[in-house]
Amino acid sequence: MLTKYKGYLGEILASILLMLKGFSILERRYKTACGEIDIIAQRGHLIIFVEVKVRKNSEKCYNAIRNKQMKRIRTASEIFLRQKPEFLHKDIRFDVILISNWSIPIHLENVNI
Repeated sequence: MLTKYKGYLGEILASILLMLKGFSILERRYKTACGEIDIIAQRGHLIIFVEVKVRKNSEKCYNAIRNKQMKRIRTASEIFLRQKPEFLHKDIRFDVILISNWSIPIHLENVNI
């Protein structure tokens, strides 16, 4: 339960970071049959699909990024775009936000998946 609570707080912190960068949050915890996208946000013509990782330190955050998870996010993003055709002609990007205790969140943009 504590891990779920930390994840939820991490998503809130990541959403605030994105809003400070000028993004509007379209969805949080967007669920599909193939998995969940933590945050979907928009700034202008750009839609980003964000995975949030919360760990004790930044090294554990980096190590928590898995290719399988990022592929799941790509598949879930395709479902989102099919369900929301108004976003089909927007630019898309896949990001990761790393949050570790007592540090400023790290926003990795355009993570290769």
